[in-house]
Amino acid sequence: MGVINEKFIINTEGMNDIIDITKHVQNCVYQHALKDALVCVSIQGSTSAVTTIEYEDGLVEDLKEALERIAPTGREYHHDEIWHDGNGYAHVRAALVGSSVSVALVDGLLNLGTWQQIILLDFDNKPRSRSITVQIVY
Repeated sequence: MGVINEKFIINTEGMNDIIDITKHVQNCVYQHALKDALVCVSIQGSTSAVTTIEYEDGLVEDLKEALERIAPTGREYHHDEIWHDGNGYAHVRAALVGSSVSVALVDGLLNLGTWQQIILLDFDNKPRSRSITVQIVY
């Protein structure tokens, strides 16, 4: 068994920025010409997340609206009472979505559905430079 680690940086706008990072992940994986592996995509930071979705405008807006209902901006969070940084909602959203997603590599291709993309979500209340790690276990 071997392990390969790749990284890339994405600059975000914050404020619920949702970015399709599928091509970046593919570039990290496909350069190694592997046939079968497990690919884990993870992000550093407690106000960002990684998952999969059908990346189309309507569903992206639906996801933003759903997260606003679950962990709304503009309300008081205990985190904000301690740190006074106004991003308690961002930490809650990131914890709910999660900091990583695993995708199988089968016959040399990421095992994603026709309409399924890997996305980065940045919930923080300011622009950020986000580091994404792609770990390939083969």
